[in-house]
Amino acid sequence: MNFDRLQKLRTAVLLVAISIAASGVSAQETPPDVLAAKIRDQGYQCAKAVSARKDKARSRPDEAVWVLRCDNRTYRVRLTPDMAARVQRLN
Repeated sequence: MNFDRLQKLRTAVLLVAISIAASGVSAQETPPDVLAAKIRDQGYQCAKAVSARKDKARSRPDEAVWVLRCDNRTYRVRLTPDMAARVQRLN
């Protein structure tokens, strides 16, 4: 499996997991844990995810934006299908 296809698959799985968790349906991982794993894969520090809330004002139909609070930092995470997450450190 090539890298682009694997990245697309990981992004799709991430979006489904976040959607399931946000809808109140039981899931193995919570959105904070899923988002933290995603940004750690991209080299950002998030030892323990504390909370995640969807930023409805910045989100679009094909682009979910979350504010992820970790034990050491807070990030704005923009999830776009077929792309790496865009991460902005807020503090």
